[in-house]
Amino acid sequence: MARKNLLSGLMDDSKKFTAVNSEDEPLHKDEKQQITYKGIGALGAVTRSIDALAAKADAAKAIEEKLATGETVIDLDPTLIEDSFVTDRLAHTDEQFRELVEAIRLRGQDSPILVRPHPEKDGRYQIAFGHRRARAAKELGRPVRAVVKKLDDRDHVIAQGQENSARADLSFIERTMFADKLDRLGFDRETIMSALSADKTTVSKMLSVTKRIPAEVLAAIGAAKTTGRDRWHDLSVRFETENISARAIEFTRSQEFETAEPDARFDMLVAFISRRPQQTSSIAAPKPVRAWQRQDGAVKAKIKDDGKQFTIALKAEKASAFGAYIASNLDRLYEAFEKTQDLTKNGDQ
Repeated sequence: MARKNLLSGLMDDSKKFTAVNSEDEPLHKDEKQQITYKGIGALGAVTRSIDALAAKADAAKAIEEKLATGETVIDLDPTLIEDSFVTDRLAHTDEQFRELVEAIRLRGQDSPILVRPHPEKDGRYQIAFGHRRARAAKELGRPVRAVVKKLDDRDHVIAQGQENSARADLSFIERTMFADKLDRLGFDRETIMSALSADKTTVSKMLSVTKRIPAEVLAAIGAAKTTGRDRWHDLSVRFETENISARAIEFTRSQEFETAEPDARFDMLVAFISRRPQQTSSIAAPKPVRAWQRQDGAVKAKIKDDGKQFTIALKAEKASAFGAYIASNLDRLYEAFEKTQDLTKNGDQ
């Protein structure tokens, strides 16, 4: 696919969303001939895929450079800017964000973000793309360079989706959940396809994943950057053919799962689902929690006993003092407990 086509929906003057002071250049004869050859057979499909991957690295930069050549790049106070009305990322890694902050601190902001006047709040703006750059500028206490354009909701989400697709830094499931959010907001299939730079079949497969796998499970797994489309699709089919949603949700709440990395969580869930139900029944049946409190409310407690561990959690005004008292008298309390056990064995109650 020619690089020009990646940007056509965003930059074509015939569309509502247009570049400032930019004109499309005609393809050279060599480029036209190359496109003709790439459309032939399986080799053509492989070649197009390679070309698309090669183009993604600089496609986003091309968008931003064209926008930056216009006269609407201004410095904005980041406190006046709000996030997009639809999120496209599950989480930001702190390490990557810190690198971005340091880069902007040292050399400034290389490329502008895209914002629109807020549709509901005068004097404020809404980000189409560039959320992390805006956040970094706010942390550094400096203005953020921005292109301001009047965009309706459709053009807003198309610009947001195409820029993120061009950067190739969203995982498959992040793109899928973005598509699902657009679908739930009522955007038509053509808009979703344009926003994701994806064909109808790909979008349909994406939406089938979010339809089958509960949203709570998807959010619990996270971005899973190295887990691709086929594995997500295979997992979603398991949810459709087996009654596992409740078990899966309970498993994602376990401490072992929560402390793992996103891709490891995906693998853990696949392994969990592959087990027989009786192998995981102990996870699916949490022990009840009992409550206790004094009549005056000075101390409250939650008591949990799973057969292996007995836990008392204290709260309220005197919780700390009472807990310290128990801790300092554990020896005496245990001795008293032993005496009651001896009396019970001897039948003296």
